[in-house]
Amino acid sequence: MKPVAVVGPTATGKSDLAIDLAERLGGEVVNADAMQLYRGMDIGTAKVSPAERRGVPHHLLDVLDVTETASVAAYQRDARALIERLLGEGKVPVLVGGSGLYVQAVLDDLRFPGTDPAVRTRLEAEAAQAGPAALHERLGALDPAAARAILPSNTRRIVRALEVIEITGEPFSANLPKPGPARYGTVLIGIDREAAELDERVEQRVDRMFTEGLVDEVRALAARGLREGKTASRALGYQQVLAELDGAGDFAAAAAATKQATRRFVRRQRSWFRRDARISWFDGNDHDVAARVLSVVAQ
Repeated sequence: MKPVAVVGPTATGKSDLAIDLAERLGGEVVNADAMQLYRGMDIGTAKVSPAERRGVPHHLLDVLDVTETASVAAYQRDARALIERLLGEGKVPVLVGGSGLYVQAVLDDLRFPGTDPAVRTRLEAEAAQAGPAALHERLGALDPAAARAILPSNTRRIVRALEVIEITGEPFSANLPKPGPARYGTVLIGIDREAAELDERVEQRVDRMFTEGLVDEVRALAARGLREGKTASRALGYQQVLAELDGAGDFAAAAAATKQATRRFVRRQRSWFRRDARISWFDGNDHDVAARVLSVVAQ
């Protein structure tokens, strides 16, 4: 049986579906959510609790401290090794998450050139001074294909693309994956919902996170170095709560800001995944979605 990847925007029901599929296929779940790699970031990432996993083994959860920087290259190495081990044991890996680049790193021929801290620091300073749009315009002149693939607001990826161009002398787009079958013959399943319904689910999810103790979770993680974590401190919800802990302490405002940021993130996720023609899409509101997905997987 081939691996399955369950992808799509936040709050569509991917985690529950992945567990359903793993139960029925005799598989195990492999996390592909960058922020769920972090220990202690449970409430704000909607991490499935051990009790909710129904006995299905979950992998690549809680593997980093909040002070560590998540690396797509390291994730690619670890996830591929895990998937190959599971396949060798006759188990079906069910990859699940909304971090599009992480999923792509596992399933496509995505290369990761080296880095030069001095070059990156200089480019980051330029981005802070001139803004990401100016650097995106420069990227467009140097590598139009890369500029088309990277949002003008994504400072981190723009800086990375310009860094790679400078240190390798090659277009950054040379490292982008080429269209083709997914590695391991993986079946890609997309879960989405109507926009209004998903907005409401985001509202409810964020309200639930704050009710269940997100502020206390952030306080505890701040004591463990969350503010110093380049990746973890930017996570949705955590960033907004940190700002209020360091400011006016208005956590209702933090919740409202989290909802707004999450809705924007959902739109970016939808745009990212909808570009991939290999994905078969399903409505997360369909009560028979697992059965429908299994019929596609069986083909």
